[in-house]
Amino acid sequence: MSKIDKIFGVPEEVASDKPKITILGFNKMLIENYKCILEYQDFFIRIKLTTGLINVNGFNLLMNEMTKDDLIITGQIEGIDFEKNEM
Repeated sequence: MSKIDKIFGVPEEVASDKPKITILGFNKMLIENYKCILEYQDFFIRIKLTTGLINVNGFNLLMNEMTKDDLIITGQIEGIDFEKNEM
């Protein structure tokens, strides 16, 4: 994050490529700053982040809204696993 970003109060997730994950109950999840989708099924979604991988397990999982940087997953989310990149 640059000094200018700090002066203007730009959030870190906007000024960097670090992922931000917001979970709304057990039915909706927003992932910001993702890199790519590695696997997509209605019970399992695997997503690559700059910091590692995220695995979403559940039932009737859908990627409802997707942009170049943001992804919304809906459905019955049963579990979330993180795999950190080894540096």
